[in-house]
Amino acid sequence: MVWGVLEEMRIRSLGVIDDAVVELSPGFTAVTGETGAGKTMVVTSLGLLLGGRADPALVRIGAASAVVEGRISVPPGAPAAVRAEEAGAELDEGVLLVSRTVSAEGRSRAHLGGRSVPVGLLAELADELVAVHGQTDQQGLLKPARQRGALDRYAGEAVSVPLAAYGEAYRRLRAVTAELDEITTRARERAQEADLLRFGLEEVEAVAPLPGEDAELAAEAERLGHAEALASAAALAHAALAGSPEDPESVDATTLVAGAGRALEAVRSHDPALAALADRMGEISILLADVATELAGYADDLDADPLRLAAVEERRAALTQLIRKYGDGEGTAAVLAWAEQSAARLGELDNDDDRIEELTAERDRLRDELSALAQRLTDARTEAADRFAAAVTAELASLAMPHARVSFSLAQTEDPEGVEVGGRRVAYGPSGADEVELLLAPHPGAPPRPIAKGASGGELSRVMLAVEVVFAGVDPVPTYLFDEVDAGVGGKAAVEIGRRLAKLARTAQVVVVTHLPQVAAFADRQLLVEKTNDGSVTRSGVTVLEGEERVRELSRMLAGQEDSETARAHAEELLAAARADG
Repeated sequence: MVWGVLEEMRIRSLGVIDDAVVELSPGFTAVTGETGAGKTMVVTSLGLLLGGRADPALVRIGAASAVVEGRISVPPGAPAAVRAEEAGAELDEGVLLVSRTVSAEGRSRAHLGGRSVPVGLLAELADELVAVHGQTDQQGLLKPARQRGALDRYAGEAVSVPLAAYGEAYRRLRAVTAELDEITTRARERAQEADLLRFGLEEVEAVAPLPGEDAELAAEAERLGHAEALASAAALAHAALAGSPEDPESVDATTLVAGAGRALEAVRSHDPALAALADRMGEISILLADVATELAGYADDLDADPLRLAAVEERRAALTQLIRKYGDGEGTAAVLAWAEQSAARLGELDNDDDRIEELTAERDRLRDELSALAQRLTDARTEAADRFAAAVTAELASLAMPHARVSFSLAQTEDPEGVEVGGRRVAYGPSGADEVELLLAPHPGAPPRPIAKGASGGELSRVMLAVEVVFAGVDPVPTYLFDEVDAGVGGKAAVEIGRRLAKLARTAQVVVVTHLPQVAAFADRQLLVEKTNDGSVTRSGVTVLEGEERVRELSRMLAGQEDSETARAHAEELLAAARADG
């Protein structure tokens, strides 16, 4: 099922392109033009739409920013449509509008379906929508990690399911091993930490502080240190309120207020206002009596015992020492919190032996689990490698490499500390124990060699195309874009590449930037990119070639001369052969 088609791109102020529209269609589209005309900007533009790195050097000189806008038809329910709608994007009758802006200062913005979105979301959609291949992708195929990834992708669930379980167990094993190493290699440090904690807890236990005790003792010490002054002040205040037995003639506040109250009570019935004042005077009299009674009790209860003061100060000194060492000067509550945390930490440190035993057992169990999963991965990859290599070899036969043979080398490196695969202890990593390498024997009698060493540029281009055609049968994407995948190829091989691209285009959209007329002739649509006199590409610089115009462009690609009769005849012959083949 095709999940989307790139319909159109508008490119503004990107490289040599001033303002141009690239109209695409389902099937096979070839993008051609003179060297330096800006064909590669088509690939660059699509890369930006799909979340690629924004390079401010791409912005046309004199412009504030470069803008790429794209229209992609995405059927409702397609994975890309669902993900876009989850992000708040709107589809206009099954068309998804995507735009990317890159400023000359390097800032980048992305919009999807009228909604501003993170650039990373475009990269997510790229996996569902387009497979982009250029010269850098060919170089990527030379890396063993990419080759293993290609094999795993081809194998499907046979590898992806155990690989997911393997990855989870691998991450857990790394965590367990790290903790085990930390405990065993830092045993002395941990023992010293335990001794310090134990000493501190013994000090706290010996003093046994209570929450808030330091504040209570500070208040008591203040009171005991000024006991005589407090007692004298209380006695004077009591005498002023209630009178002194030693001076019967003295006038006290209680007597005076009582007299005032009686005077008002005598006449309260004559005026409500005065009655209210008489009530308030009664309240004052009661309050004075209560205060006088409390002052008498305070003076009686005040303890001026110097022995008690000494005991309080001694206790405060012990608490102050604890607070300084374990409470950060914040009081006994902080000391008690430290003691609680330290007791828990000491429990961990004292249980190191038990923890080491637990971790060792878990490490051994995880290694056994990884061994079983690594063996499953090796078995699945070995089976898939045979099928993958046979399919790619068959495709190469159709790409003018009839005697080439592709194979995979799956090997492991012995490591006594590794996992067990095939009865041996071998090194392992986050993707298993297998070292995967794609080998090519270009002709009979040639030993299989890594493609990085045994393939020419043209052969590598065809190997990559063969790999993509095989993938199209098991894991298709809606659009394939190839940037000079035919580099280093010519003659019959070029014709075969054009034929295979046309075959791929029967089930997907294929866009190819090419210099080869043999490839362009197989295209359903041919776009010409050409500069104006000032060296820029404008709206009129990207045109769809039809009829005579297409023959002229193919003639130029064949002989460098648009009006050469021989080239024109050859161009027409190429077009006729391609149509007959289709």
